Amino acid sequence: MQFDGLRVLSLESRRSAEIEKLIRARGGEHFVAPSMREIPLQDNPQAFDFAARLFAGEFDMVIFLTGVGVRLLNQIIETRHPAGTFIEALRRIAVVVRGSKPLAVMREWQVPVAVTVPEPNTWREILSAIEGRPERKIAVQEYGRSSPELLEGLRARGTQVTTVPVYQWDLPEDIGPLREAVRRLAAGQLDVALFTTSVQIVHLLRIAAEEGVENAVRTSLQRIVVASVGPTTSEALREHHLPVDFEPSHPKMGFLVNETAQRAHEILKSKQ
Repeated sequence: MQFDGLRVLSLESRRSAEIEKLIRARGGEHFVAPSMREIPLQDNPQAFDFAARLFAGEFDMVIFLTGVGVRLLNQIIETRHPAGTFIEALRRIAVVVRGSKPLAVMREWQVPVAVTVPEPNTWREILSAIEGRPERKIAVQEYGRSSPELLEGLRARGTQVTTVPVYQWDLPEDIGPLREAVRRLAAGQLDVALFTTSVQIVHLLRIAAEEGVENAVRTSLQRIVVASVGPTTSEALREHHLPVDFEPSHPKMGFLVNETAQRAHEILKSKQ
């Protein structure tokens, strides 16, 4: 099954060209509206405090949640410390990675990985993957929004947890495409919406509210196919009282597009 002419919205930013190509290959009429940009926290006292404590041997585990965040953290630390110091320090402690992207960074840096968190890579899998381990002084690299469930779960085990924020999210510099996405949703001119991260939801509703069409956008999302890349994004959709009509078999962008294309007509028919 293909999208076969269905009008498909994506709010992907970093990989916008890639998802556009995937939608087009599946016969969709694509509209990609980048919805966010990463703002590194260059003046980041928490990152520098983390580095000082890491170098002093105060952590026995660090949990990396994103590949981009790992690289940015290294760049921030290298503004005050010699290149390679951070990487060398990681080789002395237990490193936990959530999924393939931070794992790829560790392999590139030749840093041993103690635990690779399996799909779908939510806070639940993280807690399960490290259950029973002896480490009690843990740092968690965050990525735009905190995960209170993860932090509370770690602390409930008697661990000392330090959060390390690395970047935050903001609207893209050019919000024209996002405003157009809001307009098309409000006008009922889209059939499928693909969400690949929770921040997309926040920014979509923010622009909808600014345009005075939030209710119309919410109504439209109840009528069309809303596909979420995985459990974390699905939780965010539900927190904002929006539907989740489909999740792919793996929380990956390619699976999201391909499997949504297979199910979209069926889901639309059931909703209508």
